Amino acid sequence: MTLDELKFDEKGLIPAIVQDAATKEVLTLAYMNEESLGKSLATGETWFYSRSRSELWHKGATSGNTQQIVEIKFDCDKDALVVLVSPNGPACHNGTVSCFAESIYQNKDAETKELANYQILKDLEAVIQEREINRPEGAYTTYLFEKGVDKILKKVGEEAAEVIIAAKNRDTEELKWEAADLLYHLFVLLREQGLPFAEILKVLDKRHQEK
Repeated sequence: MTLDELKFDEKGLIPAIVQDAATKEVLTLAYMNEESLGKSLATGETWFYSRSRSELWHKGATSGNTQQIVEIKFDCDKDALVVLVSPNGPACHNGTVSCFAESIYQNKDAETKELANYQILKDLEAVIQEREINRPEGAYTTYLFEKGVDKILKKVGEEAAEVIIAAKNRDTEELKWEAADLLYHLFVLLREQGLPFAEILKVLDKRHQEK
């Protein structure tokens, strides 16, 4: 496969669907021309073509929210791309993880299927990141970050103990709440340590591949 085989439109553009390689969430829809695609391949980070400004732009050049490319796929007609990335921050200029943050329809009966892709964990990580940066007054997450790592570690230990007690008591209702508390505090700790959740997923994936 060469770039010459891709089918750019009459304006020399090809749509690029940017997707989080770890969570599979669609982050944004952008466009590439041959030059921006070439820069993306050469640098390993996403470059796009702005239709409104008629110029190339490097994602994250000003915000720091760059996207490291994991893989680029093309469709069967060779006229569209899927760019799998490891994002270094929100994809949207509004500060949200994805540009697709609002719904016009949601099937409540499919809620279980939606939760099954673990998107809620990515959302949780994004909220904790926002709290750590902006420190909104009165927020519990702000309190944890201001108290520091010792307080966070204490809470992780306490919640782990609560999980153990709930499991020992065979109390599944209590266990699910305590497990959720443990996950939340663990995510706060990961943020405090500067360790993205995607890195944990990579370790799990590596272990799975080695089996």
